[in-house]
Amino acid sequence: MSDQTPIAVVTGASRGAGAGIARALGSHGCTVYVTGRTRTGTEASTRGTIDETAAQVTDLGGQGIAVEVDHGDDGQVQGLFERIRSDQGRLDILVNNAAIIRDEMMGRTRFWEEPLSVLDTLDVGLRSSYVATVYAAPLMLPQGRGLVAFSSSSGAVHYAFGPAYGVPKAGTDKMAADMAVDFRDFGIATVSIWMGSLLTDRVKQIIASNPDKFGHILDTAETPELTGHVIWALYKDPGLMSVSGQTLLGAELAVKYGITDDGGRQPPSYRELFDVHPHRQGTHVMR
Repeated sequence: MSDQTPIAVVTGASRGAGAGIARALGSHGCTVYVTGRTRTGTEASTRGTIDETAAQVTDLGGQGIAVEVDHGDDGQVQGLFERIRSDQGRLDILVNNAAIIRDEMMGRTRFWEEPLSVLDTLDVGLRSSYVATVYAAPLMLPQGRGLVAFSSSSGAVHYAFGPAYGVPKAGTDKMAADMAVDFRDFGIATVSIWMGSLLTDRVKQIIASNPDKFGHILDTAETPELTGHVIWALYKDPGLMSVSGQTLLGAELAVKYGITDDGGRQPPSYRELFDVHPHRQGTHVMR
């Protein structure tokens, strides 16, 4: 493996899972392009910004570079990777995490009771990951090695909030499987990673508001950084290509690589908690 500083992109990294993944990669010395729409000094900046995440990446030992990108705009996504080509000439790790989650889809409603805007998850979440990978590929192929990781969840195989949430997750898992076939001869691995319940700032606030009711979440939840450490371990693994195309459980990868979460915790996997597991992809290839 090259001794050059790894170059990574984490989409949708102003807060939540993306911010944690970016920080973790920064702690391993990566140069991380942090994308999203929320910037410091804007009216919407009260819940985390790409500038804040990029600064945290740098503070942790990497180099954080904030790039404002609306992942619903293909031209802006193309511009991101053109900038990386100009700045770095290559890309080693792409983490497709950007997604729109509408509050209206997270309640106890039926899908026909929700506004059609909840289907934005098919654009920023599913389609946007495809577009980012299309533009990233030319920067990754020359190295003959790289990793494209998709953040996903077990909602791909069981009911979780409704079809506007579950269908993009199932599509993400399938996308990783099919892209792996095309990348196979070029040493680029694609994986979809199921995250568990995440201890984001929002979830921490919910727990703090009523510890008696919500404190149990702390027993099983993962920090957003855990997925980032897992992605780094995958990238460094000489056997990376052997899992290309698979949907993997982040908690199980943490056990495999000896990674513990905050306080030395080992969060359980959803396979263990709920007996859910990824669909197996068939080996037959049609071209």
